[in-house]
Amino acid sequence: MPATLLLVHGAWHTSWAWQPLIAELSDIDVVTVELPSSGTDPEALGDLTADADVVRAALAGIEGPVVVVGHSYGGLPITEAATAESGVAHLVYLCAFQLDVGDSLVSSLGGEVPPWQEIHETHVRVTTPEPVFYNGVDPELTEQAVARLHLQSTRALTQPLSRAAWAELPSTYIVCERDQAIPVFAQEAMSARAGTVLRLDAGHSPFLSQPAELAAVLRKVLDQVG
Repeated sequence: MPATLLLVHGAWHTSWAWQPLIAELSDIDVVTVELPSSGTDPEALGDLTADADVVRAALAGIEGPVVVVGHSYGGLPITEAATAESGVAHLVYLCAFQLDVGDSLVSSLGGEVPPWQEIHETHVRVTTPEPVFYNGVDPELTEQAVARLHLQSTRALTQPLSRAAWAELPSTYIVCERDQAIPVFAQEAMSARAGTVLRLDAGHSPFLSQPAELAAVLRKVLDQVG
């Protein structure tokens, strides 16, 4: 049975961002999720546990092998939730946080958020998304993406991992070499935990800037899974 692709978006985003990539994968079964840590009501945002539960629920609804792709913050809930027993055959960290048990996103940054993040008790807001997230993306598409950005749960960014799925499952790290959100040196350090490291000459959102190139990379992973 061909593998299904489960796409897990990053902080502040929704599954809308995957649409250009999905269009390039019309022959592949693709499933997306909406993480509760990203939303418009700061009092209703979920934490990392809630995000991991959503990933688990999506996996429970898929028959056959699954390749799970986590983008940026999305690397945390897939690390927390994925198991071989749930059908996961491979993990893909797309310029994502591939962290270890006990790590949180904020702790991996030395305990402080970058200057382009405005942190509040319940939520974090992005102040300059255009250069940070969307370098290399068409201006019109960038405008659409910025309009769809949400607030991000502070708890989700500070809650530590209790599992490290990559320690039990095969994984691939895709380094995005023009990323302005996660520096390349940080991606390369995290990629040491992956079995395979691939690279894209892209910014932080290759699913918007280079969907065909990203699709080609993901097809290689899917082919390996069989």
